[in-house]
Amino acid sequence: MRKAIEKNAKLLAIFAIACTALVAFVDFLTKDTIARQQQQNLIKSLAEVVDPSSHTNNMSESCILLNDESIGETPQKTYLGYYNEQPSAIAMTITAPDGYNGNITLLVGINIEGTITGLRTLSHQETPGLGDKIEKRKSNWVLSFNGRSLESEDDPQWAVKKDGGTFDQFTGATITPRAIVNASKRAIIYFKKHKDTIFDQQKSCQEN
Repeated sequence: MRKAIEKNAKLLAIFAIACTALVAFVDFLTKDTIARQQQQNLIKSLAEVVDPSSHTNNMSESCILLNDESIGETPQKTYLGYYNEQPSAIAMTITAPDGYNGNITLLVGINIEGTITGLRTLSHQETPGLGDKIEKRKSNWVLSFNGRSLESEDDPQWAVKKDGGTFDQFTGATITPRAIVNASKRAIIYFKKHKDTIFDQQKSCQEN
């Protein structure tokens, strides 16, 4: 009986080692493929918020981390665009902490003049059929940010219509669009305040 138990234990150990080795091998084989896919998705997202004709560099390879509570509790990745080596645009990730169901992560394109060139939702947990209209595949609402700029930090236009602004809210869901509008406004304010230093930072998205 004891020998049978020991034998089974050894077989289980061998099986566990074999499974671990197989998982590691599959991970090794697919790691490069996953990395390439992630890079392609990033390039696609950047092109949706910043017109590729507005920069001559590869924005996906010109990344910095911005650390400021106004744009997120954690460092936010920002991609820099240059046209013939002159700063032309950024694509900034920013977190809206006040979504209906928690954090909403956005990618906001802003040109050198401080005008939004595009906005996309990267991640959220908003209610399907209501708050998820912040996804481009669900509605064109995010396109209403294109061409928007900020005259002053207390610009009354930067609010949903229910709050006296110019942005539509969703039927049955005001909290979600309000969070997006406020986050986008903070992105422009941050960019205008720190435009010069943003482009002077060393290019790296590796956290310390």
